Amino acid sequence: MIDLRSDTVTRPTPAMRDAMHTAPVGDDVWGDDPSVASFEAAVAKRAGKDTALLFPSGTQSNLAALLAHCQRGDEYIAGQQAHTYKYEGGGAAVLGGIQPQPLEHAADGSLPLERIRAAIKPNDFHFARTRLLALENTIGGKVLDADYVKAATELARKHGLATHLDGARLFNAAVATDTPLAALCAPFDSVSLCFSKGLGAPMGSVLVGSRALIDEARRWRKVLGGGLRQSGIIAAACHHALDHHVPDLAEDHRRAARLAEGLCALPALEVESQATNMVFLRVPEAHVAPLRAWLAERDILVELLYATRLVVHRDLDDGAIERVLEAFTDYFTTRTE
Repeated sequence: MIDLRSDTVTRPTPAMRDAMHTAPVGDDVWGDDPSVASFEAAVAKRAGKDTALLFPSGTQSNLAALLAHCQRGDEYIAGQQAHTYKYEGGGAAVLGGIQPQPLEHAADGSLPLERIRAAIKPNDFHFARTRLLALENTIGGKVLDADYVKAATELARKHGLATHLDGARLFNAAVATDTPLAALCAPFDSVSLCFSKGLGAPMGSVLVGSRALIDEARRWRKVLGGGLRQSGIIAAACHHALDHHVPDLAEDHRRAARLAEGLCALPALEVESQATNMVFLRVPEAHVAPLRAWLAERDILVELLYATRLVVHRDLDDGAIERVLEAFTDYFTTRTE
């Protein structure tokens, strides 16, 4: 099976399973799990932050960060397509009483500085209190420009805002730009890092930041049901990914570029963009259902919509990419004969 729906479908490698099997464990809610402690220390060091906290998911890590930064009646600024706003169930509003202020993205995935500036509310009781700027990197596979990130976070600080980064695929950005992870994390007060996407762990995200911020997030993790017991088994999988899988992301990026190149040769398709491990294309409406069925018959899973995202990951090799291109080509050749 070739699964292009997301890089979340990756499975643990045999070496990762061995690391999980042999991991020393304790009760992490009590702070007694040595594998969790070792992993959190390693991530904090790599990210250049004081400390780190393991969460079951990126959704919970982001939510705990928002709850740690904001109080009820506060507001955070995010993008219309950002996960913290659009794809995480409205948790900040539902559970935290925190109002999102979504802004339209520019074509490169950034939030234009003038829009951020205009969205910051004055200190007036008529308005929710703007407290946080939340960015995402990568966003739609695109790496945020470093100069833009510097300008956006400086603008936030100038207006008294904290800054959070949803860095679910920040390791992709680090590899794509050959930039140390710490440099990408430095402009932000908190960063959420996911290990269950391109890095291949079965679950796990880490929130990094100052000790005070992480202490507050630890409390919210408990409230949200994220306090786990022998979670060293998961930490061991994530630690293995941190030590061994990061350089492999370059192969995902190379294969995504090859996939985009091959699909561009098919006139019936419009490849809208390719960045890091993602390819976005537009499929004519008349072909959506039959193409989905055609691919499924060939053991290729794609979430085909009018705007479609194909995600390359570590479970796909060069042969898989060529099989996908062959299947797309055969379909459109058959339909146009």
